[in-house]
Amino acid sequence: MREVRAQRTSEAASFAACVATILELPLDEVPEPPPGEDLYGWRVSRWLAGLGLGLVPVADAAGFSWPGPWIGRLRSPADRTRAVVMYGVPSGVVFDPTMTESQADELIGGFVIAASDIALARPQPGPPPTTTGRVEAIHVAPGAGVPARLLESVRAIAGQGLEGDRHVTGHGTFPSGLPGSALTLIEDEVCRSFSPPLNADEHRRNIVTSEIDLNALVGREFTIGAVRCRGMRLCEPCTVIDGYAARPLLRALVHRGGLRADILEDGTISRGDPVSTA
Repeated sequence: MREVRAQRTSEAASFAACVATILELPLDEVPEPPPGEDLYGWRVSRWLAGLGLGLVPVADAAGFSWPGPWIGRLRSPADRTRAVVMYGVPSGVVFDPTMTESQADELIGGFVIAASDIALARPQPGPPPTTTGRVEAIHVAPGAGVPARLLESVRAIAGQGLEGDRHVTGHGTFPSGLPGSALTLIEDEVCRSFSPPLNADEHRRNIVTSEIDLNALVGREFTIGAVRCRGMRLCEPCTVIDGYAARPLLRALVHRGGLRADILEDGTISRGDPVSTA
């Protein structure tokens, strides 16, 4: 997302800034309804329709999660409303275009900007990585929130995860045994972009890699050493990761949180193993 600041603190201005942020458009291209007109009515919906998009209201914003950006409506103790960008499963505020976020604010509604025809909107896969990566670190944790253990090597179990890890035992935050739940990876370059670098108990990923674009592995088979895996989806951040870390990470890890993968065959993964699509 390319963050766009609101020019005023009104709900109309903040909503327009949220739309511009999510769609990565200049603010002056997003229509802002005039005073007295429905903020989320015909003007906005017809403009979005021209982009092949629509605005879907969220019935229960406080309990809603989405694996991407959506628009939340916040109400302050002074009964002022504004729009913010939400993100993640579970979701949290990743950008407040008015820069007035407060813990006392109440989430009272929300909208998802969605494709009018999802078949036409599905992203096309990009080219595969051209480099061979390397396993820099291996971590397992037996349960949600339990400190991670650093290993030199570990047994990979097809369809389950790494031996001794919560994804195998079913004691993690999210359900085990589902597609993309066996293995999580993150790039060492991303970890080192923070100061101090992200540690295992902050990012909570199983494998730290270097020199390979993990995002480009979504939908592709790849190998870690001799173990065949398949990239299933991006391992996007959510409010859970902020709960584990002593610093805010949600916004900083959007599209940089790594990869969720399936393990296709049993084997052993060791530090220093190559990571490759070849």
